[in-house]
Amino acid sequence: MIDLKKIRGLVEDYDLDNVVIATLCSHSSLQIFDGARKEGFRTIGLCVGDPPRFYDAFPRAKPDEFLSVDSYPELLDRAEDLVQANAVVIPHGSFVEYLGYKNFEEFSVPTFGNRRVLEWESDRERERLWLERAGVTMPRRLSDPAEISGPVIVKYHGAKGGSGFFVAKTLEEFEERIDKTQPYTIQEFILGTRYYLHYFYSPITEEGYRLRRGTLELLSMDRRVESNADEIFRLGSPRELESSGITPTFVVTGNVPLVARESLMPKIFEMGEAVVEESLRLFGGVTGPFCLETVLTDKLEFRVFEISARIVAGTNLFVSGSPYADLIYDEMSTGRRIAREIRVAIETDRLLEVIS
Repeated sequence: MIDLKKIRGLVEDYDLDNVVIATLCSHSSLQIFDGARKEGFRTIGLCVGDPPRFYDAFPRAKPDEFLSVDSYPELLDRAEDLVQANAVVIPHGSFVEYLGYKNFEEFSVPTFGNRRVLEWESDRERERLWLERAGVTMPRRLSDPAEISGPVIVKYHGAKGGSGFFVAKTLEEFEERIDKTQPYTIQEFILGTRYYLHYFYSPITEEGYRLRRGTLELLSMDRRVESNADEIFRLGSPRELESSGITPTFVVTGNVPLVARESLMPKIFEMGEAVVEESLRLFGGVTGPFCLETVLTDKLEFRVFEISARIVAGTNLFVSGSPYADLIYDEMSTGRRIAREIRVAIETDRLLEVIS
């Protein structure tokens, strides 16, 4: 992990009137660049190979300039260029996954949020410890595949967009599909509606839903479209599909907006608050956007099966705001909320509280 003193030293030499927002050209970059521009920042798009042409189709979200490299590891060698540009890097799922969280930890460019969260998010054992200590209800975890006696979902570690996840109902099915060269977790499969809850924790904001330090916001929520799990049963019953050798897969291909019944709001905020408070105790806080990935049962009980401690792609639905963000701000996306936090932190001389 890069020494925070080094980051502080870099920021002390920054021209804070000309800070630039930089992120990888993928995942949620369109709303990050759009939001940064709306908050008065110039932007840099990081890309491997030639700059993607599709940005030409979205001029309000096109970076002001591109930094192109031949490979993701080469970004580490270009850190000085970003520092010279007064850049603050915004992490997202693709950025962390492609660069590798260990490399991202050492990336010597000021980064929005607390990069100590990466080791807690990327390791499913530590992630579960964090959530359990926060007191949220999670699906039962199986420590031994021999315990499988009903539907389970098997997940490999890291942010992979659902790639490689699979459902097994028996030990035999598990053994047929498992890749034992990768670390994995086995959880009971919970029936219900999936809710991906998009929060934002600000350590520097005083007004709103107050925590011990700072405030918590609910900006939006979504549900993921997964291929082929969402459409597979059009072809027949589960038994018929099994006999044909067809199994569901969970690669995320898109997102659908959701609004929860209002009576669920107290529980949604209680869960978010507990997760933030525990993060402050464990590693100094999950600063900025994070997402609790949940299943809501027919008894209206949430089961939290994962946390994404950064901006998630489901927020791309809400570039101009959401039914929740609209009750706090005018036209506020999560990408713009990140830029707003950086801008306010600069104006109040608290930038070091929201970067690492």
